[in-house]
Amino acid sequence: MTFQQVLDGAEVLAQSGDPGVSSVEYDSRRVKPGCVFVAMRGESSDGNRFIDQAIQAGAVAVVTDSAAEKPRTGVAWAVVPQGRRALARVSANFYKKPAERIAITGITGTNGKSTTAFLVEAILTAAGRKSALIGTIEYHVAGKVLPAPHTTPEALDLNRILNEALGNGATEAVMEVSSHALAQERVFGVPFDVAVFTNLTRDHLDYHNTMEEYFAAKRVLFVGCGTEAPRAVVTNMDNETGAKLADFSRKRSSVVLKYGWNRGDLHAEKVEITTRGTRFDLITPAGKIAVFSALIGRVNVYNILAAAGACYARGCSSEAIAAGIDKLARVPGRFEGVDCGQPFTVVVDYAHTDDALRNLTALARELVSGTKGRVLTVFGCGGDRDRKKRPLMGEAAGRGSDFVVLTSDNPRSEDPLAIINDAVVGLQRTGVKYSVEPDRRKAIVLAIGEARPGDIVLLAGKGHEKVQVTREGSAPFDDLEVARQALRAAGFECEAAKVGS
Repeated sequence: MTFQQVLDGAEVLAQSGDPGVSSVEYDSRRVKPGCVFVAMRGESSDGNRFIDQAIQAGAVAVVTDSAAEKPRTGVAWAVVPQGRRALARVSANFYKKPAERIAITGITGTNGKSTTAFLVEAILTAAGRKSALIGTIEYHVAGKVLPAPHTTPEALDLNRILNEALGNGATEAVMEVSSHALAQERVFGVPFDVAVFTNLTRDHLDYHNTMEEYFAAKRVLFVGCGTEAPRAVVTNMDNETGAKLADFSRKRSSVVLKYGWNRGDLHAEKVEITTRGTRFDLITPAGKIAVFSALIGRVNVYNILAAAGACYARGCSSEAIAAGIDKLARVPGRFEGVDCGQPFTVVVDYAHTDDALRNLTALARELVSGTKGRVLTVFGCGGDRDRKKRPLMGEAAGRGSDFVVLTSDNPRSEDPLAIINDAVVGLQRTGVKYSVEPDRRKAIVLAIGEARPGDIVLLAGKGHEKVQVTREGSAPFDDLEVARQALRAAGFECEAAKVGS
């Protein structure tokens, strides 16, 4: 492939040279001889600073979004107005436009994206289809489980993944599409067949500034990011923003499906939620489907409705929808139980917003109501993120719990005590009994030590994450494993973790 060919369709202000190229990279550390290096301005760094390093490593062509950079002798050159859009076009061209050769379901919203994506994948598998999954927890590609550095990868990495999936026979891809990715145009030029909206609650305002900007980023998925709007839209009508999005999408998409608890094109009847799972009648445009899921709680009823809507839009049968829902036994770090034979429940969950904490503690309260057990919650707030949500999280945890341990959750560059001081304001409003323990390991040990038979201990915030990020960098930290260690130290016998949802 030539440099001119990989630039096809990209907006180019100036261009010279047309060598043959063997790869594309935006990270100078991965450049090899024959590479096209895309130098673009990012959120925290500028790839243009590494042009010469890339050339030294063998780059034969450079695409830059900086008009101030001068062409280097002997190297093909292109100047573009927007680096990320150029990366998307170049990447798609290099991998022969894989996104146009696979049916993609994109899922966006504040909460529920990961579980919904896992459910969609399970249903597609039950329908006999081969798919790739790209999301917050992990990537599933060609039978491999890969770590997920980003919920939605950069355009180059996305095209690389989709190309590999196609090469291994995949016909479908399921993607979580984050607001950051939409705002940064990481999915520019990607045609989504189905777009799903779960909900919108306060999050990421450190990046988007206002809820209006946050929603505007999400809405890009339904407008089309350099493409036509999705063919089908599935949206939560019980969320005010989701209902508005349905009206918005009717003018753009040929299929609009609404879902809700007891209304909409897809809704639930005869819901039974127990500690063993969730059972209900799923009402769809094709009729009623009796479903059972190991996932528990109201939030997972919504996630199942969303996934069923997406798979109905993809032409999956009622039998496949029921089988896929039944088959998914767990989603890592989403209400995941730690069972060491202790007489109380310990659960790890990713809840890291006030809305997610309210949902989590409400579910826990429902589960212990028959035993008169207590809800004990360990949580913290992330550093270098929206400070205004910290007291809201504190209040949500306090109102839903009988005892709270306020601790650290990826403080990043901030002082953990300063973060705790922001959150404790909301916690104190509730009058709940609480302790402050900045060391997360000690906080987990403290909560487990407080637990009595029939109680439920919620370890909220980190979920599937395997590191704690502080000023000193990233250190291994897994809430599941720390909880097991604490239970072993308390005299219980730990086996493989059993999953509640």
